[in-house]
Amino acid sequence: IGILAAIFIAEICPKKYARVISTAVELLAGIPSVLYGIFGLAVIVPAIQTVLSLPKGQSLLAVIIVLSIMMLPTIISLSETSIRAVPKAYKEGSLALGAKIETIFKVTVPAAKSGILAGVILGIGRALGETMAVILVAGNSTAMPTSLLDSARPLTTNIALEMGYAAGTHQEMLFATGVVLFLFIIIINLVLTKLTSKGVDR
Repeated sequence: IGILAAIFIAEICPKKYARVISTAVELLAGIPSVLYGIFGLAVIVPAIQTVLSLPKGQSLLAVIIVLSIMMLPTIISLSETSIRAVPKAYKEGSLALGAKIETIFKVTVPAAKSGILAGVILGIGRALGETMAVILVAGNSTAMPTSLLDSARPLTTNIALEMGYAAGTHQEMLFATGVVLFLFIIIINLVLTKLTSKGVDR
């Protein structure tokens, strides 16, 4: 969704509207995460509760929706910048051959691939490290969720809630949780960097 929105802003949308949308996206990227959590608690959680007839709307599904919304501004902003940075000669050469939509998806997007993937990495990193928004919508149940509709306690939330009174082995386990999060982010970075380098080689 983020990449398609960036393509629309950079390539399809009229310039006067594109500026307004782009500014709005940048403003969304600067909103504190706790406000996304409040939005999720006020809008998304009640919607899930009503639509699915659940006694409690705070769930893993609510977390996924809130984090997805939080990731979008970062991905859209960086992808748009990368797409706009593609040399005009690339587009002109493709358009001269009669390709229109193909120019966007087969010329512009592949040329901007590294910048787009960088946006995706930063978006995923923000989602993995998020705490405040997740605390508000996850339900914070210590039981392992068995479905998207169950309450959950993500690793970041667990660290934030328990570090204040943890001591000894408990504290060490929370530090270990932080290491696990760090390893996840490193693995994702390595995978996406590998994909980027493959695209450059081709």
